[in-house]
Amino acid sequence: MSGNPALKLYFVVGETSGDTLGADLIDSFGQMGRTVEAMGLGGPKLQARGLSPLFDSSEIAVMGLSGVVAKLPSLLAKARQVARDVIERRPDVLLLIDSPEFAKQVAKRVKARLPDLPVVKYVCPTVWSWRPGRAPAMRAYVDHVLAILPFEPDVMRELGGPATTYVGHPLSRLAGKTDLAKKLRPASEPSVLLLPGSRRSEASRLLPVLRETAELMAARGGVMRFVLPAVPHLETEIRRSVAAWQVKPEIVTGEAEKFTAMEGADAAIAASGTALLELAMYGIPMVSVYKLDPAINALRFMIKGWTAALPNLIADKVVVPERFNEYANPQYLARLALELAADSPERRAQIEGFKRVHARMQQDEPPGMLCARIILQLAGGNKKGA
Repeated sequence: MSGNPALKLYFVVGETSGDTLGADLIDSFGQMGRTVEAMGLGGPKLQARGLSPLFDSSEIAVMGLSGVVAKLPSLLAKARQVARDVIERRPDVLLLIDSPEFAKQVAKRVKARLPDLPVVKYVCPTVWSWRPGRAPAMRAYVDHVLAILPFEPDVMRELGGPATTYVGHPLSRLAGKTDLAKKLRPASEPSVLLLPGSRRSEASRLLPVLRETAELMAARGGVMRFVLPAVPHLETEIRRSVAAWQVKPEIVTGEAEKFTAMEGADAAIAASGTALLELAMYGIPMVSVYKLDPAINALRFMIKGWTAALPNLIADKVVVPERFNEYANPQYLARLALELAADSPERRAQIEGFKRVHARMQQDEPPGMLCARIILQLAGGNKKGA
């Protein structure tokens, strides 16, 4: 390591994905020869890298508008606690990774007391889909946004948001690595992934839809294999639910088994979210399905985006078909998924679209390294010999 002083980073992280991004960032600083003093909130990966959390970060991990409203008094109290801790500890940079509403409350309070403290938002809010007014409002409490999707800097600039840099998505490491030509022809006994989502509420809404869809596919399409990768914290509930299915999928858990399932999959029916982008990077034709959080559903007239599927947004064209709410009809889903699992025009068209997604996701440098360089600049790290 060099003689540079440790960079003091204060993390606000409440979810597993954010914990992974934060850990990767610290590792990237290490590769640059810089040590990091991590503080604030984070999960097991950040804790393994020296962070001693102010409190259990799961307390701020809430999903959907209804979840935020239900826990609002507690969240505001926690936000005040975190802001006081930031002000007392005076880090070099305040890094907000997820839990956007909570992070906003922290950042606004910190900026009021420490206006010169650089505040970085890692992962751009979905202003391109929901509440675009958030973008200009962020200028009051965020200095720089690190975007993980290639179109987001242009969107933030058009909306008048803070300075934004595309640093790459964690999945961008797969861009150009999958032989998409080999994906054109499915196996004689297709393997179909069923992905109900990683949060308890979304999985409970989608499992009945996936059950009926799988039964219809098996009845119409003959021999095929269904595989359901389950996140560890939902495994027990998913196994209990699937036990009553007439067509039982193989349930797999863990990263290694999930990777094997992805490598061998011919098609997928997946909850809208990051899973769609992961499937696209592996070249797996899919249909997206979702049932909105009840509170968000009542306000869906406010949703401005033309699509919720990340592959579509990145390609700037319809690559992945989507079915939401009452339109998530198993009869439709089964027919479309069967076409995608076969050597069909629908399958070939989607795989052709994946080529565009891969091309736009490619980066010359890993996301963590790009993030580290920007954070050092904001922290004045270049003046310390970085």
